[in-house]
Amino acid sequence: MGAVFGDILPLAVGIAISPIPIIAAILMLLSPKAKGTSVGFLLGWVVGIVVAVVVFTLLASVLPEQDPDASKPVSGTIKIVLGVLLLLLAFRQWRSRPKPGEEPPLPKWMAAIDDMNAGRGFGLGFLLSAVNPKNLIMAVGAGITIGTGGLTIGEDVVVILLFTLIAASSVAVPVIAYLVASARMARPLESLRGWLVHNNATVMAVLLLVIGVVVIGKGIGSF
Repeated sequence: MGAVFGDILPLAVGIAISPIPIIAAILMLLSPKAKGTSVGFLLGWVVGIVVAVVVFTLLASVLPEQDPDASKPVSGTIKIVLGVLLLLLAFRQWRSRPKPGEEPPLPKWMAAIDDMNAGRGFGLGFLLSAVNPKNLIMAVGAGITIGTGGLTIGEDVVVILLFTLIAASSVAVPVIAYLVASARMARPLESLRGWLVHNNATVMAVLLLVIGVVVIGKGIGSF
């Protein structure tokens, strides 16, 4: 179990450090309906991660490679393909970096956050974690690794829970901190939001590059 968790740890960190959902959560915490919307978003974020990883874990478990000590050409090939996709996304993010002094554009849906309720926040959180291409690729990689790791059902559950805790932590921490001490968190959250907005593309490019190389290395090691 430890080896499998070690393999998926970079993927969990990759989802956690993704700036867009963190920015969305911060905007919700600064909105008129902060508590309800942010809690809904957090729940949707967690559910989306769990659903994506569980689905691909179940799909990977039917692959004809269940001996953890044997070579795994099918899962290895899938990991290499996923790693290449992550490298392509990294290149795209790097190309989209704002020029010095340029205000980076944000997704249009962020302008509607002030009018969101808990239900819409849940839906947005689910979409960003389970459907967003960057996070979905990393969830696929985690599911393939878990499903072909030769673990018991109980070990699969534990690894998925640990993966979810790490992947969801970057959204959970500001939401929980705001609920505990909302008056103190407004200014730090606004500063963090501004930094993430201006450095989103660079952070994601470096992150996707590192994780892509790691996933490709794991794929090569599966042969």
